[in-house]
Amino acid sequence: MAQSDDTENTKRSTAEVQPPKRAERPKRKKRPVRKAAPKAKKEPQGDDAKLRPAAAIVPPQSVAGRALTLVVAIMSFLACLTVGGVSVVWDAADAWQNDLVREITIQIRPTEGVDMLREIDKAVALAQEFPGIDTVRALSDAETKALLEPWLGEGLQLDGLPVPRLIQITVNDPSLLNLDQLRSVVSQNVTGASVDDHSVWTSRLSAMAGAVVAGGFAIMILVLGSMVLSVVFATQSAMAGNKDVVSVLHFVGAEDGFIAREFQRHFLMLGLKGGVSGGVAAILSFVVLDMLTRQSAGQAGSDQMSALFGGISVSLPGYLGVFGVVFLVAILTALTSGLAVKAHLAKVD
Repeated sequence: MAQSDDTENTKRSTAEVQPPKRAERPKRKKRPVRKAAPKAKKEPQGDDAKLRPAAAIVPPQSVAGRALTLVVAIMSFLACLTVGGVSVVWDAADAWQNDLVREITIQIRPTEGVDMLREIDKAVALAQEFPGIDTVRALSDAETKALLEPWLGEGLQLDGLPVPRLIQITVNDPSLLNLDQLRSVVSQNVTGASVDDHSVWTSRLSAMAGAVVAGGFAIMILVLGSMVLSVVFATQSAMAGNKDVVSVLHFVGAEDGFIAREFQRHFLMLGLKGGVSGGVAAILSFVVLDMLTRQSAGQAGSDQMSALFGGISVSLPGYLGVFGVVFLVAILTALTSGLAVKAHLAKVD
């Protein structure tokens, strides 16, 4: 019993000696961790600074406008269409001239008391003896009726009409044929016969082709002149919008040529964009027109166009002319802007 009492006393004394437990504190919310600010990049120095591209002195947004690009594209498109049209007409006129030079017609008018068939055979025999002639063929009654039907109508009877007969001659080598001698021999030996070398039509075709070419050049000059005026106005507007930049450049001693080159570079890119857009649109128009004419073959309108111009397709010189127009538009745009800037700076000085 004594030991149990001692044990209880020991526990009590131990409990009295130990300090009371502290109340638990509420947990604090964790603060978000702030990210460290990014370190500023060091400016390149030495050789690295030389490799960095220089910023444009003239802001591109103030020079290259969409409206001016569209104007240059439209002018380039019209100029390329003119080149293509002139190429088509020139090729057609050249083909007509070659066909007419290689064809000669002998016309025999009917005369009372003269056997027409005998005179036709005589003219054919005489023409075959001349060098440079390939074939000689007299047109039949059916072919003569077909030639006269558009003017005199169908059901034509040649027996009751004084219709001349035609002999078609194909020339193999025009340089070997003595046309004056052929004309004199046929007129002397064949009654009522005359030789037509189509020289009148050839001269008219040459004059027409020359007029078309001259008109095409005139249209191109007008179109390119309008484009030049548009570029001049756009350059003056750009100079007015960048008046402060130009003044600062003058203040630091920049030459007029340097300032002009800065504007010239922007307008060169603008001219290239507009010129290429107009040229591509013109080439697509040529391809679509060629496809449409081929698909509409057999119709009256298409046959008449084919009879005049052949296949309406632009040849290789026409496409080369389109590329030349694109290059010319870009160069004119750059040169015009440079001259306009120099003229404006000369007035300021």
